[in-house]
Amino acid sequence: MTAFAADAPRLGDTRHATRRSTLPARLGRALWIAPILLALSVTTLYPTIFLLALAFSKSTLGKPFRGFAGFKHFATTLQDPLFLSAIGRSVAYALSTSLLQLTLGFLIALLFASLLKAGRFLMSLVLLPLMTPPVMVGVAWKLILAPAGGLLNGTLLKYGLISEPISFLGHPSLAWLAIAVADLWQWTPFIVILCFAALSTIPEGVHEAALVDGANGWQRFRHITLPLVAAPLSSIYLLKLILSFKLFDLVYILTFGGPGFATTSAGFSIYRRAIEQFDVGRAAAETIVYGLVIGLATLPVVRLHQHFEGREA
Repeated sequence: MTAFAADAPRLGDTRHATRRSTLPARLGRALWIAPILLALSVTTLYPTIFLLALAFSKSTLGKPFRGFAGFKHFATTLQDPLFLSAIGRSVAYALSTSLLQLTLGFLIALLFASLLKAGRFLMSLVLLPLMTPPVMVGVAWKLILAPAGGLLNGTLLKYGLISEPISFLGHPSLAWLAIAVADLWQWTPFIVILCFAALSTIPEGVHEAALVDGANGWQRFRHITLPLVAAPLSSIYLLKLILSFKLFDLVYILTFGGPGFATTSAGFSIYRRAIEQFDVGRAAAETIVYGLVIGLATLPVVRLHQHFEGREA
């Protein structure tokens, strides 16, 4: 009993010493996390709270938060056929063009990967469209597609393929096609780079073993290459899908939402609501609704990516 009693203060001192030793460690971890939390608060938390406040208030561009509006802006947004049509066009555009660019970019990356050293040189050339500012891309393609003096119309007329100039940006279907082509030219190099990086992670020994076993090119692609890059490809598609949902600059430069409202994307519609009509509260509600739509549209791709990752594990 005496020995135990003598040891008791020593045990207590040990606990206090342990607490004192862990205090600097906790302080160090807090100092590491603090900048991240501050950045998230500035870039995510504050804008989200501010956006929600605008959506539930009567706010204009010059006079925000003039009064409480409740769910009025959301009800009006969900009953607006023009905005709902813009959302539908944005979803259809994002899903289709992202898939097209992923397919084309993956095929180009496969070609570059087969060229070994030459493929790495070509990758540097592919970067050129990606480094071009989006506004310059829009201006360049507007000049190319112009009915009078445009490069495309001039070429088609020169070779007798058409009898009169075509207004590519004046027809609803052709205008969307023009936006998609400009988007394809700008962003496909980005997909090529990511797909090339994914293909570079495949061990060379796997293909060599398949060659020894007598597998042809299609069999190696179907049973080796594609399964091994399925998870990265789904991530690339998700990333490009999100970028496509943010379509604005090409619409602004090429068509300004026309002809009529034919090429008005959801992002461009929100811009016009806030900047041209000064209805910031309604624009905030439309932004939240569109954000929810984007979340629902990308959810299957996220699930698909998780499935591929789980299969690899």
